[in-house]
Amino acid sequence: MATRKTSSEDLLAPVTLAVGQEDLLLDRAVREVVTAARAADADTDVRDLTPDQLQPGSLAELTSPSLFSERKVLVVRNAQDLTADTVKEIKAYLDAPAEEICLVLLHAGGAKGKGLLDAARKVGAREVACPKTTKPAERLTFVRQEFRTLGRSATPEACQALVDSIGSDLRELASAVAQLTSDVDGAIDEAVVGRYYTGRAEASSFTVADRAVEGRAAEALEALRWSLSTGVAPVLITSALAQGVRAIGKLSSARGGRPADLARELGMPPWKIDRVRQQMRGWTPDGVSVALRAVAEADAGVKGGGDDPEYALEKAVVTIARAARMRRA
Repeated sequence: MATRKTSSEDLLAPVTLAVGQEDLLLDRAVREVVTAARAADADTDVRDLTPDQLQPGSLAELTSPSLFSERKVLVVRNAQDLTADTVKEIKAYLDAPAEEICLVLLHAGGAKGKGLLDAARKVGAREVACPKTTKPAERLTFVRQEFRTLGRSATPEACQALVDSIGSDLRELASAVAQLTSDVDGAIDEAVVGRYYTGRAEASSFTVADRAVEGRAAEALEALRWSLSTGVAPVLITSALAQGVRAIGKLSSARGGRPADLARELGMPPWKIDRVRQQMRGWTPDGVSVALRAVAEADAGVKGGGDDPEYALEKAVVTIARAARMRRA
């Protein structure tokens, strides 16, 4: 069959391919298609399916014409985990998609299930990128875009403060942006963010990590206990600790240079380079090794490898703070 060209703006395309592992973006890709379909037909039937619900033969039944010719949206999650027989059926369907049906395939990307990815792309599926945001700079870009999407602007300092306060969860960042744009009529600056999220900033996982890598054990423990009491997930704290220690290790082994040059070399924003330079005083290579082992042990402890996640985190924080003072000792 000849390849079909589908506009990325055509939300009612026969096939939409959402590729990536960022849950918020995947859910948004689905919601956009469903919203467009229900705008065209309020009675649109939406089926949200997982691989175990889509057995061989199910697709033919779901895509068969209905008595009332109603519009359908079929959402297939984790398409990379579909069985070989089901993938074969979907590939055959892609060559002759049914009218009034929007098929949305959510795929993690990567090598697993790549044949289905290739087949969908070959027929011109509308594709939406949903990459996992792993870098602070990416989260900062996300926040800026959220403000623009909602028709508002925020100062660079406000955006940075929001990322520092909320952390890495895109859903929470999006919710915070929506709250600020709804509640604040004037300029959204760092002071506004501080008024809304000061308590959270003080209790964030990144505050715990910052105090620990600076060797300030008492303050790190205080921030840790406050974080846990306000519901911050232990895994977010271990993640922040890992990022903090790795940043120390990366910068300590890097060649000297301007923040902008180091930022490109290490994949960090320039502001992060300046902060880590201040934090790395007192660190030694042995200290970094000790701290990384402590983070690994804490990570195992909060993920079921220990009886007391809070104790595992406290032990890691104290160990990291001591490691930060090795050179001074």
